[in-house]
Amino acid sequence: MCVCEGSALRRNFYKKSCPSAEATVELVVKKYIAKDRTLAAPLLRMHFHDCFVRGCDGLVLLNSTATNTAERNAIPNLSLRGFEVIDDAKAELEKKCPGVVSCADILALVTRNAVVVGSGGPFWRVRTGRRDGIISQQNEVLANLPPPFAIFSQLRTSFERKGLTVKDLVVLSGAHTIGNGHCAGFHNRLYNFTGKGDTDPSLDPTYAQFLKSKCTSLTDTTTSVEMDPKSSLTFDSHYFTNLQAKRGLFQSDAALLTHSVAKKVVVKQLEENSFFENFKHSMEKMSEIEVLTGITGQIRHHCAFVN
Repeated sequence: MCVCEGSALRRNFYKKSCPSAEATVELVVKKYIAKDRTLAAPLLRMHFHDCFVRGCDGLVLLNSTATNTAERNAIPNLSLRGFEVIDDAKAELEKKCPGVVSCADILALVTRNAVVVGSGGPFWRVRTGRRDGIISQQNEVLANLPPPFAIFSQLRTSFERKGLTVKDLVVLSGAHTIGNGHCAGFHNRLYNFTGKGDTDPSLDPTYAQFLKSKCTSLTDTTTSVEMDPKSSLTFDSHYFTNLQAKRGLFQSDAALLTHSVAKKVVVKQLEENSFFENFKHSMEKMSEIEVLTGITGQIRHHCAFVN
């Protein structure tokens, strides 16, 4: 089992080498969020997608080359957005402290700040000192990212491999309280759940009809809907309320109610402040999965290219 490897990270890693690093990232995030609050969710998703493939090493930010198709071009990553925020923050830091602050650290800091500023989410500790990976391969994405149609056993295995618990799985799934989901991630639940043209019986019928009015066929690949209806811009525990009402958007959401321990964790998140406190702890763990530190990896000069 892979475990979180954040022991070499520390608070204020750049205190001497680039004192304004974290403040610079915060200013860039505030600039973008002021224009587009919806960026919080895709940046959070980008961080998750980065950490689950080879660890939190910024590899999801790399462009493909003539000889290599990178993670960024894998099917689950084609809908990622917000790269310009990372690139802008990196450019500002390169002016002030060339070759010092890693893209992996920038992504971790940008994500935290975007969730706080853009959606009112909790502020969690980001220890820094990550270095950037250099090997980014498209075929590793599907092998490591849990898909939206995963059943509970698949989800648990995927998270356990990264040193994360069932509690972390449930709590981090709560990130679906903000943002949108594409029809392609759940339309099988509406139109062909068991291969017989049926609807997932675990889905609330009224909600299923609503989703069918938005995603009109199995061939709809462009439409998206709010993952947390009427609350998709606000970070709150409403996702878990929806889940209990059988209104979780993805099969992977509904799967959390099929396991006794996970189901208890779902209920627990609805207690006052529980979700925010638990989310902070789980994000701190997730953001330190299999990090590169010391002399491993490199500090990329541009986040889309290796040096």
